[in-house]
Amino acid sequence: MLDQSIVGREYAPFTVEVEKGRLRAFAKAIGETNPVYLDEAAAHDAGYRSLPAPPTYAFTIMMDADQGFKVLEDFGIDKARTVHGEQGFVYHRDICAGDVLSGRQRIVEFAEKKGGALQFITTEIALVNQDGLPVCELRLVIVVRNG
Repeated sequence: MLDQSIVGREYAPFTVEVEKGRLRAFAKAIGETNPVYLDEAAAHDAGYRSLPAPPTYAFTIMMDADQGFKVLEDFGIDKARTVHGEQGFVYHRDICAGDVLSGRQRIVEFAEKKGGALQFITTEIALVNQDGLPVCELRLVIVVRNG
């Protein structure tokens, strides 16, 4: 059974390179039509170093780094008993193609509701770029249904 002792647990650091093709595919998948996200020349004209990542792309970075299910696997939680409760992003600078981002996931909160029937696990990942500069803080809430 999960309890407050899981707060503070950290997972292995990871590094992911942001690729143009992956950014374009993501932009198309979310229905983005702004040429800044699809065309390198438009991105440069708008002042970006390369193709920029759409705002929620940081979640894809987490998944590409195999971080999405680390907590569930760590505690033997059946994925079928979980839902994606919430996600949030705080950006400090743009993510662009060619960036090499590093981060480390950690559990920052644990809560129970309805007498433990629902458990909420909150994780955070602080992403830094190849220059060691903060890029994005990603926050994720996983809801575990018990009983």
